[in-house]
Amino acid sequence: MSIETILAVLDNLEKLHKSLLRIANEKTALIKNGDIGGIDQLLKDEQAHLAAIVQMDQNRQKAVIAYMKGQGRPVPMNPTISNLIEITPEPDKQQLVEAKDRLLHAIQELKWQNDLNQKMTYQSLQFVNLSLDMVRPRPESANYSKTEITGKKETKDIPTFDSQA
Repeated sequence: MSIETILAVLDNLEKLHKSLLRIANEKTALIKNGDIGGIDQLLKDEQAHLAAIVQMDQNRQKAVIAYMKGQGRPVPMNPTISNLIEITPEPDKQQLVEAKDRLLHAIQELKWQNDLNQKMTYQSLQFVNLSLDMVRPRPESANYSKTEITGKKETKDIPTFDSQA
């Protein structure tokens, strides 16, 4: 297995993450507009992207394992790109570092956008709950009490302070 194969897989992972970022940006606009149908469709697209990312990451792990075995190196349980960078000769090492940095940058942007979407969704739900609370009748004012029907007040001698307590 060659480094070029691993670099191609990392490039595909970066493209998938950038595509997922595009979906997250579209979702932000739909959240602002309150387009539930559009958000639902984007969630389906997002699930397809996530499945592709999982598959591509499995391909990355297989490629890294094959490369490490080809170099006669011990293979960790879940090999990472950092593990690979440690054992790679200098000309290929720089390409791997650059590919890793690009992928991490795309992941950070995606994480930031998803955090924003989560906060916006939470605020939208708070607004909906506030609106529902304002529209709902209050239980205590919806029923008539005996006093309101008869016009007489019932008074009981209930002490307000119990000194024996």
